Order: sequence, then structure tokens, then C-alpha cells
Amino acid sequence: MSVSNKRLIISVGLGILLNPLNSSMVSVAIARLQDVYRLDFTGISWIISSFYIASAIAQPIMGRASDLFGRRKIFITGLVVAFIASLLAPLSPNFGWLIAFRIVQSFGTSMMVAVGMAIVRIYITEKQATALSVLSIFLSGAAALGPFIGGVLIHWWDWHAIFLINIPFVLASFLLAWRTIPKDESPTSVTRNMSFRKWLDWIDASGILLFTVGLVSLLVGLMSAESTGHVSLRYVIVGLVGLVTLGAFVRHELKAGAPFLPLRSFAKYPAMTWVNVQFMLVNALFYSLFFGLPSYLQMVRQVSEFHTGLLMLSLGLCSLAASPLAGRWIDHSGPRPALLLSGMLMTLGSIWIVTWNQTSPVISVCVTLALFGISNGLNSVGMQAALFQISPKEIIGVASGLFNTSRYLGTILSSLLIGIVMRGTFSFEGFRYLGIILTVFALSLVFMNRRSVRQDHGRSGRSSILKRPE
Repeated sequence: MSVSNKRLIISVGLGILLNPLNSSMVSVAIARLQDVYRLDFTGISWIISSFYIASAIAQPIMGRASDLFGRRKIFITGLVVAFIASLLAPLSPNFGWLIAFRIVQSFGTSMMVAVGMAIVRIYITEKQATALSVLSIFLSGAAALGPFIGGVLIHWWDWHAIFLINIPFVLASFLLAWRTIPKDESPTSVTRNMSFRKWLDWIDASGILLFTVGLVSLLVGLMSAESTGHVSLRYVIVGLVGLVTLGAFVRHELKAGAPFLPLRSFAKYPAMTWVNVQFMLVNALFYSLFFGLPSYLQMVRQVSEFHTGLLMLSLGLCSLAASPLAGRWIDHSGPRPALLLSGMLMTLGSIWIVTWNQTSPVISVCVTLALFGISNGLNSVGMQAALFQISPKEIIGVASGLFNTSRYLGTILSSLLIGIVMRGTFSFEGFRYLGIILTVFALSLVFMNRRSVRQDHGRSGRSSILKRPE
């Protein structure tokens, strides 16, 4: 691989890592931010939900916008937006402003993720698989090491550092991207002459608005009711508005010519739908632990941010170590056995949480993190392989987009779940109850994959239930 291609990969990698890094570092900062802004746990959990809602909306929009404005422009603009948000977030006068800058940061980092892979695919023709695998390492490594990095930064400085740490990454990526990413080709006559109104139709602005209003309203209704401890008419109305709006969103997407979320694919390909449902459940389970455990350590066990980050490192390292081993196993045996084992490990880890008390040894925490880390490594490869096997070739791009949406919906669900269970105050009893719910989720995944494995064995030895439709 040439030196210029290596520089291109590094420039893109330094940009795309900002999204998973910022989504994971905050897991260790929740307790500190709750203390600074004097909010209950349900309120502070919006620092998680807002980032993932914005990412779920921004990435498909920016993927389409890159066809009109150019991938290089979108990538570099994303760096500028991320730089501004990271610089201003530490200056937030209140929590509302912090959420606003967090959303802006999510949009900026999502712009880079949306086009980063495409830039490498287009401009690197030799050893393309190697190049894409390097980008995957940037993404998975940032997500795995985020809690540790966040813990170190907060311990030695303060929560402001988890935003300021982005600046050197942004500057390095900008300098390299400006010199290494080729200039965009001129847009086609179709996109060049597109009016603003047509562009809004092209990105399905109506669908995006309905999705955003519906999801946020439903979350506000559910989380606010739980944080106050009673159900008021105002919160019931807000929640109902969310449900009705989401219903209107589904109806709109089924009729739209270029839908924001191609829901018709779910009806046409039920096997693909089932994989996405499982993936959403997997992410809801994993991120409930990912965001819940640091709060348990800091608020219940009074563990420092530094040691919390150090403990969370075991989850990330186990996940990184399990991924390549999972790849070899799945190449040989298919995805279902690996997914079945993953469900068993998550079940064991969730049951282990239920057995904890307030003085359980640290080794118990490490065992749980290792179990979930290994299961995450198996899932990250296995779910993707399952999706590719059952998705028709002609809609693989659509399938990948829906797959990422399922990931974000799972993470949003995890934030909602933690907020509802804790009822405004993070407690040991609430965390144990969360462990019971996670056990039910994990057992459901075991049942789903065990049934699929049995069906696979019922066919010929070499065939699979997950054959790709022609």
C-alpha cells in the first residue's frame, strides 16, 4: 500500500473514531455531570439519548447529502462542526446548552462516519479489504477504550476534558484530510439543478421530522413520568403525541418514494427484520450494562473515575480480543453458533449481577465485564454476518442502513430502560432489578438463536437457514 493511501486511511480513521469515542467516554462522566448540574439520573441520561438520536438521524441524511455536495466537503465540514462543538461544550452555562452542543457534536462526527468508509472504497483500490479493516479497528478501538480514556481525563482534569480531547484528533485529521482526500467530482446535472424543496423531498425531511418528534415525545413522556414518581396528564399527553406521531411516521414511510427508513423492506424480507430485531435487543442489553455499570461503581460503590475507567477497560479488551476469533469461527461454522454462545455469556453475566451485594469483590465486576466483552465481540461479527447472509444483494446498502438504525434504537432503548428502572435516583436495588431485566433479554436471545440452530441442523449439513435470497 502506498504512503499516500496510508495517510488517507489515517486521516479518515482519526475522524470517524470521534463518534464512538464520544459516545463511550460519557459513560464514566454521568455521575460527575449529575453532581455538577444537580439533576436526577433520568434527567442526566439525556446526555446519552440525545447523542444517539442525533446520530440515527444525521448519518443517513449525510450519506445522501454527500451525493449532492461531495464526500470530501461533508467530511471536512464534519471536522469543523465537531471542532466547534468540542470547544464550546465545556463552556456550557447550563445542562440545556450542554445537550445542544452534544447534539451538534453528534451531527459533526456522524458526517464523517457517513462518508468515511465510502471515501476509502472509492479512492483506495489496492488492498481495499485491509484498508476497511483498519477503519473498523479505529471504530471498535475507540468504543472499547472510551470509558478508560474518559476515566483518566476526568480523574486528572474534569468532565470538560472529554470534549477538549477531541481537538487534537480533529486538527490532525483536518490537516491530513485537506491534503490527502481528492477533490470531489462535479455533481451530476440532476443533483446540480436540484432545488432546495426537491432536496428536502430527496432526504425525506417530512419522515425525519415525524421520526424525531415522535421518538423524543415518547421518551419525554415515559422518562419524565418515572422521574417524578407519578403519572400526570401532561406526561400522558406528551407520550400519546409521540405514539401517534410515530404511527404517522410509519404510514408516511410506507408510502414515500425515497423514505428515510425503508420500512417496506421489513415487510418484504421477514428474515432480515428478525435479525434487526435481535440486533436492537442485543444493543439494548449491552449498552444498559455499558452505561449502568460505571454509574453503579461510582454512585453505589464510590469508586473513582480513574478506577472505574480501568475496570471498564476489561470489557473493551475482551471485546477486541474476541472479534478476530469470532471471525474465524463464523467463517467455518456460520453465525448462529457464535450468537448462541454470546447469548449464553450475556445470560450468565446478567445472572451474576443479580447475585451481587454492596460489598461484592472487584473480581466479580471484572468477570461480568469479561463475559459481556466476549459476547460483544461475538455479536459485532456474528450479527453482521447474519445480516449479509439473509439480505438480497440488490438491497445490501439499504440493509446496512437499517442495521445501523437498529443499533441506535437499541442504545436509545437502553437509556430509556435505565432511566425508568432507576426512577430518578441510581441505587443498588435499581441496578439489581436492571440485572433481572437483562437476564430476561439475554434468555430471549438464547431462545431465538437456539431455535435457529435447530432449524439449521434440520436442513442439509452444508445449508443454512440464513441463505441469501437471490
